[in-house]
Amino acid sequence: MTSGDDTRFDWGRGWAAAGALVAALILITMVVLVAVSNQARDAALDTERHAYDVNLLTRNVDATLLRSQSALGTFVLDEQARTSGNIYYSQWRLAGEQIYQLDRLVARDPAQSHRVDQLEELYSQRGTEFATAARAVSGKNGTTAINFYYAATQSPTGPALAAKLMEIADSERAALQQHIAQTQFFSARADRLTDYLSWLGVMAGIGGIVLGAVAIQALRQNAAARREAESEYERSLALEHAVADRTRELWTANEALKAEAIERQSAEAQLRQVQKMEAVGQLTGGIAHDFNNMLAVVVGGIDLARRRLNGPRREVMVHLVNAMEGATRAAALTRRLLSFARSEPLLPERIDSSALVEGMSDLLDRTLGERVTVRSKLAADAWPTFVDPHQLENAIVNLAVNARDAMDGVGTLVIETSNVTLLANAVGDIQAGDYVRFSVTDTGSGMTPETIERAFEPFFTTKPVGKGTGLGLSQIFGFAHQSGGEVGIESEVGKGTTVSIYLPRTNASAPVRLHPVIAQRGEIEATVPGARILLVEDDPRVRAATMGALEDLDYEPVACSGGAEAIELFDGQVFDLVISDVIMPEMTGPELVRILKGKRDDISILFVTGYVGEGESDDLAGYELLRKPFTVSALASAVASALSQRFSEQRPSGGAAATG
Repeated sequence: MTSGDDTRFDWGRGWAAAGALVAALILITMVVLVAVSNQARDAALDTERHAYDVNLLTRNVDATLLRSQSALGTFVLDEQARTSGNIYYSQWRLAGEQIYQLDRLVARDPAQSHRVDQLEELYSQRGTEFATAARAVSGKNGTTAINFYYAATQSPTGPALAAKLMEIADSERAALQQHIAQTQFFSARADRLTDYLSWLGVMAGIGGIVLGAVAIQALRQNAAARREAESEYERSLALEHAVADRTRELWTANEALKAEAIERQSAEAQLRQVQKMEAVGQLTGGIAHDFNNMLAVVVGGIDLARRRLNGPRREVMVHLVNAMEGATRAAALTRRLLSFARSEPLLPERIDSSALVEGMSDLLDRTLGERVTVRSKLAADAWPTFVDPHQLENAIVNLAVNARDAMDGVGTLVIETSNVTLLANAVGDIQAGDYVRFSVTDTGSGMTPETIERAFEPFFTTKPVGKGTGLGLSQIFGFAHQSGGEVGIESEVGKGTTVSIYLPRTNASAPVRLHPVIAQRGEIEATVPGARILLVEDDPRVRAATMGALEDLDYEPVACSGGAEAIELFDGQVFDLVISDVIMPEMTGPELVRILKGKRDDISILFVTGYVGEGESDDLAGYELLRKPFTVSALASAVASALSQRFSEQRPSGGAAATG
């Protein structure tokens, strides 16, 4: 019995030990489960805090960008508000640092990290748009800066940037809701395990008390976490409301800036109109004075010649020469006006730069007078350039005359050619490349920086009324730009001025095109007697004068006044050459030529014009062009050139002219 009792006792103690072991295991398991639940809850809380941090940082980035844009707007509208410019730069850099912090926060989330990378690209694009306006303000280009700023505000980059911030915030909010649910789940499970541990503690004694204390501590931590989460949520709501209020303020300020910009543009447009009318008045006054002088010479010369028709021939010729000189000067002034208006077509040729300037020495000596000493520094290896030589000569003469006036007719004038290689924007808006530099240097009074800044403005002149129209330098500026080059001025008050024309270097193997006035065609005759010519001219006086000149040159001309009549005559007769005015009612010269070329491709064409409208100069390419007014010798040269081109093109094949 004793042995059996002992055995039962051992079994009972074993069961007790097993029960204690099971209880200990259960206790350990419960403790482990509670610890795991607490860790999961803490992780969920950390994730919630991370989501709040990301949301808060996205709102900070948005607010900082808005402050930077607002400061830039103030800076653009008021170039003197340097404080606004500093605020713009500091806020823009702060936004970049905040985006960098945001990138570090979401580094463990690939999707969010990708969104932040896209945000950084948009931030860089937006910075480029704003930097353009900021640089324009720094360069004192107020109107350009406003245009750039307005374009930046209308750019889709801004809304895309805000949308990307909202996308990041929305993603974090969605994650936040999930993490809150996880926190609630783990908190509830921790509560249940705590209850179980409380019951086990009651049965287990001291272990239950310990477990109860742990549960109480866990409850306190949970409550504290809830309170902290609620506090953070309230703070985020307050911040969201503050950002919304600030956004409304910025929107109101932006609308005010837009209204102010519109009002300013309207005022500037009115001011430009007033300045334009003032300039037109100054221009018309100068032109009227010059034309009256020229017409006085023409009318007086013709009248005196008419009165002395029965007198000595030499005296009559003197008056006629004076009248012709006045008419030629009037035509030259008209051509300058057309060139300034970009309506004078260019006839570019490949020219030897130094040879052209050297050939102008006699012209410059006669133009400038004996009291001006002209010196030349011509590069022997000057590159060729492809420009209109007539326009280039006019430009050099204009610069020389301006230099003479700056020296009051007494001094030294230096004309120089040289080869230069320039970087982009080294002079004005010039492109990088090789250029031939034509420079005219005087020893005159020089220019102030303010005068240099306005020197190329149309109608601007420092000469007295009647002494100039203000078209000289602006005409040179237009010619240089039409030829792919640029103009630069270097001057110092009291020491003189250097004006340089930069023209692009041309390919050394490019063909040389010589104008018929200075070219010799060799085997081609100067005239083609008996050639049949169709003359199309709407002005009856010009038509009659041209017909008389052609008949004196032994041609057989047939005249008409318009395109329809010309087509009818062309269909019924055979002509060697068509001379057509460019601007005519109902049908222009280029339109007529296209129709006639469709009927006979080998017909020679000569355009005669006093004005070329916008977009029509391209239609004249490849054809001879004679400018009004013209002399009989100029007409003879142009007609011979047009006819000789046709015959020289026919000669190799012996048939129809080759297409050029």
